[in-house]
Amino acid sequence: MTEQSIAAVWNTRDDFSPEVSKFLVESTKKQLQTIPQLINMGEASWEVLMTFLLLSEMRIPNIVMGKAYQALYQIKIPKIQEFLQINFPYGVVPLESECNTDYQLLKDLLINQKFKDADTITRQKLCELAGEASVKRKWIYFTEVEQFPTTDLHTINSLWWVYSEGRFGFSVQRKLWLSVGKDFTKLWPKIGWKKDNNWTFYPNEFIWDLSAPVGHLPLLNQLRGVRVTASLFTHPVWLENNW
Repeated sequence: MTEQSIAAVWNTRDDFSPEVSKFLVESTKKQLQTIPQLINMGEASWEVLMTFLLLSEMRIPNIVMGKAYQALYQIKIPKIQEFLQINFPYGVVPLESECNTDYQLLKDLLINQKFKDADTITRQKLCELAGEASVKRKWIYFTEVEQFPTTDLHTINSLWWVYSEGRFGFSVQRKLWLSVGKDFTKLWPKIGWKKDNNWTFYPNEFIWDLSAPVGHLPLLNQLRGVRVTASLFTHPVWLENNW
């Protein structure tokens, strides 16, 4: 289905069931609230989310698509699983990479909201992007961040953002950093990495679910200073992809 045909179908909402039509015109906030209700209402209401995902297939992935996919993914019924496998075998975020990096595991962990494991895999993937030397030392230089492929950073960030209802991701952290005048000392407490001037202890003091502060995840090691984070936040990916 092309972008044009998707748009055409999207604009003929009168042809859909009342439930689908209502869901399509709701605000993002209301859609996120409605998804769990539709799941609890049974199979007829699941069709609303399936229709929504099909209509959204050619659109830029967003947090409503992510939550709808996650909700259906948890329904272990052959009809639903077959629908997802046929139409969205890799989820709703394209797993694109300029260097053939595999993001399947990261996608699976984030869909299931296993954020602690996803955080670990994210650091591993960043090291892979930096090269073999970084993989061996298990951390990255700020100069290596500057060379990260835009496509890969976009994929990693999209996975975090789409499957966390927009609460997590490097782009979320960057926006908060910009909102405090690029002042890292103000950013750390805002995202829960520091409290009363003390660093949050890893892993037990971090919050590994959606109750965490906005921007809490994924983590970046600050023990060697802020240059890696600063390089990440000034990477061209954010402007190129309108983050």
